[in-house]
Formats: sequence, C-alpha cells, structure tokens
Amino acid sequence: MEQLFGSQVEDPADTRERRRVERAVFETDRQLIEGDLTLPPAGYQSRFSDSLNRGEFEFVPLTNVKVTSLQDGAVTEIPFLVIAKRSIRIAYPVE
Repeated sequence: MEQLFGSQVEDPADTRERRRVERAVFETDRQLIEGDLTLPPAGYQSRFSDSLNRGEFEFVPLTNVKVTSLQDGAVTEIPFLVIAKRSIRIAYPVE
C-alpha cells in the first residue's frame, strides 16, 4: 500500500499507541450516557474539553457505552454510540 499512498498510510497499531481513552459522562434531556472517549495522548486537542469544543465535529464518538434513561432508569449497554453535541446538557470526565 505504501507504493500507492506513500508515507500517508498509517499502521493502525501505531495509531492506537498514540491515543488514550478517558471515561466520561454526558447528560442529555432524556439519558445519562457513560462511555469511553478516545483522545490524543498529549499536546494539541488532548484535553477532554478540547474534544467537546472542536468546531469541525458535530458528534462525539464513544465506545463501551452505558445509557441510562432519566425517565424510568432502564439501562442499555452498547459497544458504540455517537452523541450530537447540541443534545449534550452536561459533560464531565469520570475520575
């Protein structure tokens, strides 16, 4: 593949090593959503707040997600979810 794309192709294993995962909670009008947010390990765009403030993205991707209904307390666990930033009322990292 390097012959086709040159040095622009990244090895997925290298990409994973340069990322870190932070557990976070997001509250919408109807749900409490807890999941893993993938961030750069350090430097530019590496803070939790940076991921929410990036204007070029309208959604926040999460993995290992637990969704709790604020109406009846029902809990659903799913492997992947994207949240529209406009629907987030409160967001905070889990420590």
